[in-house]
Amino acid sequence: MASRTPHTDETTRQLKEDLHHLTQTIEELVSATADDSRSNIKELRERAEQRLKDTRDRLESRGERLYGEARDSLTHQADACDRYVHDNPWTSVGLGAAAGIVIGMLIGRR
Repeated sequence: MASRTPHTDETTRQLKEDLHHLTQTIEELVSATADDSRSNIKELRERAEQRLKDTRDRLESRGERLYGEARDSLTHQADACDRYVHDNPWTSVGLGAAAGIVIGMLIGRR
């Protein structure tokens, strides 16, 4: 899990950078509309649309990558749990029984 922290930090940094660029372009567009210069507005609008498209594409690809990593991690953890139960069946039965007793006592206290 610790090996994913630098990757997460890099993704967060890239996301902040993308949003900063998009915000900057939108601010430029807003300030340009105050001048009402048609050619300037058209150019800034095209830049804003392109940055918005690029940011959306990056966010979608990061979302898909994070989903894949989460799915792989959960699959790995489920496999590890399955192996543990198969390697230690009586320990698993004991833990299940203990958890059942605790839950039964908590429910019975009502």
